[in-house]
Amino acid sequence: MLLFLRRRTLTSLLPLLFVLIGVFVLARLTGNPTSLYLPESATPEQRHVFAATHGFNNPIWQQLLDYLKGIPHLDFGTSLRTGETAASMALRAFPNTLQLAVATMVLSIVIAVVLGSWAAYRPNSLADGISSVLSMTAGSVPDFWFAIMGVWIFAVILGVLPTSGVDNGLLSWVLPVATLAVRPVGVLTQVVRGAMVSALSAPYVRLARSKGATDVRLVTHHALRNAAAPALTVAGDLAVGLVNGAVVVETIFGWPGIGKLMIDSIVGRDFAVLQACVLLTALSIFVLNILIDLGYALLDARVRETVKA
Repeated sequence: MLLFLRRRTLTSLLPLLFVLIGVFVLARLTGNPTSLYLPESATPEQRHVFAATHGFNNPIWQQLLDYLKGIPHLDFGTSLRTGETAASMALRAFPNTLQLAVATMVLSIVIAVVLGSWAAYRPNSLADGISSVLSMTAGSVPDFWFAIMGVWIFAVILGVLPTSGVDNGLLSWVLPVATLAVRPVGVLTQVVRGAMVSALSAPYVRLARSKGATDVRLVTHHALRNAAAPALTVAGDLAVGLVNGAVVVETIFGWPGIGKLMIDSIVGRDFAVLQACVLLTALSIFVLNILIDLGYALLDARVRETVKA
């Protein structure tokens, strides 16, 4: 397993470096932040001092080299907007995004397993119809539409949920989590249903049924374990998408996570904070992919044999 982790880490370093350099270059194509933070009446000397203080007057290759050299020490520079270190701002926002993603995935998996198992056990039933409607809705309607509809119905018309922020306890979580969960629930329900249909028709399940196993035991002790492997793979991809998709939801609901901080940094040309956010997001996706591969290896003996080879 250590060999697997080493291989996985080495193969991920090059894409990670490509992303960091790409974001670094693209951020600077948005323009010089000097014109954004200094008044039009600023003298050339004032502009020169500002650029020199933040390193903007250095060649871009020198700025990139300084940025890469600071990564091992978590030194990304200071924010142009707040004067705080970029690392502290990113690390403060990241837990909020992580909590949002974890809550969404837990809710999505629970609902998908229940609906998918029910639909597979009773084809053409009400649950089967609900799962089909959910999957089609999730695939055709963008997240921001659900967010806007949620705010309009539950916050504006009914007035039972807050429109944004995190100051209302659990109520603040309802709309962001529900919006993010629509797509994972729809996709996962279909995956679980398909895997469960295959598992429930397997010979070992028929044998267990002939021995008198109850319906609940057939699903939970025999079929669900084998159906978990494909569902885990899809859940991992969806979780990676959640980290990226949280940018839109956090912006709409004013959620103080890494996605909102990233958007604010782009608008404010706050390069140091943007680079810290991108690095933290890329690393989290990298770790998440490794955890998914490890989980898949634990569930499937064929994967374990491949890893050993």
